[in-house]
Amino acid sequence: MTKVKIAVVGAGLIGLSTAVCISESIPGCSVTVIADRFTPNTTSDVAAGILIPHVYPGTPVHQQKQWFRETFDYLLGICNSSQASEAGVHLVSGWQIFKTVPEEKTPFWSDVVLGFRSMTEKEMKKFPQHKFGQAFTTLKCDCPPYLLWLEKRLKENGGHVHARKIEDMWELHSDYDIIVNCSGLGSRKLMNDQEIHPIRGQVLKVHAPWIRHFIRDGSGLTYIYPGVHDITLGGTRQKDNWNLSPDPNTSKGILSRCCALEPSLHAARDVKVKVGLRPTRSAVRLQKEVLVRGSEKLPVIHNYGHSSGGFSVHQGTAREATWLIKEYVAALEMSSCKAKL
Repeated sequence: MTKVKIAVVGAGLIGLSTAVCISESIPGCSVTVIADRFTPNTTSDVAAGILIPHVYPGTPVHQQKQWFRETFDYLLGICNSSQASEAGVHLVSGWQIFKTVPEEKTPFWSDVVLGFRSMTEKEMKKFPQHKFGQAFTTLKCDCPPYLLWLEKRLKENGGHVHARKIEDMWELHSDYDIIVNCSGLGSRKLMNDQEIHPIRGQVLKVHAPWIRHFIRDGSGLTYIYPGVHDITLGGTRQKDNWNLSPDPNTSKGILSRCCALEPSLHAARDVKVKVGLRPTRSAVRLQKEVLVRGSEKLPVIHNYGHSSGGFSVHQGTAREATWLIKEYVAALEMSSCKAKL
């Protein structure tokens, strides 16, 4: 049988990680990533890249935990290898703090991260406006290094990337056997998915090398995430806001809130403003679909809608998408064998 040709639409975190997973898991296939934007111009490049799960109301908790565990273990392996620096993957410790004691003091992912515990009374004195806190060590992916590393791995596995804007999935029908849809917000148009919508995020990237620990308000609206080269300060969650232009007042608010948690940030320099639109729906869309046009059929696997939790679950969802693709490949091989008979 000739090589099964697979096109992955989307070159952000989800598209590239899925493409790499396919190229490493399904021998004898050809994988091409097609997108109109590549790093450093993707939504993933704006994200802080820290592994603290976003909760998907429409996805069973056990499924979310499995995705998170697979992703955490995968990245921890990279972190403990010679690839860590090039991939931009590193461990970071810190605190998640709450102004009121949460109903669940121990989140579902507490046994996946390292050293999870409640903060001590002495630690809480650093945050006098807060009543409760959790301390743990997690992982962080710096972008664009991580996306570039994924793209490099794909190419080493024989994969390809192609800059092209897709207006309709049927454009790919004549050249590819299977389409993997990782187009994020692009699925509103490509798949007429009206459930997916943007949640606008604005962050600041600043130079403050003395900041070594993350600090996250439990609401998720204020956070300080140290990376290798800069610190990400956030943030915003503006539903159905498509505006990609930075708002100066929002930046002032972010800096003010972050300085309230870590006063030394008043001395931060080289402030850069980034805006991204999180592709959000109640659940990640991870499923098979066969598009039909007359007598023609186009197999599609969807893997999109990760909102602000993409980095926390990307490897887990990539693996699940790859299993769905394997089922299609097996069906194609069986069909080819029957045709020869």
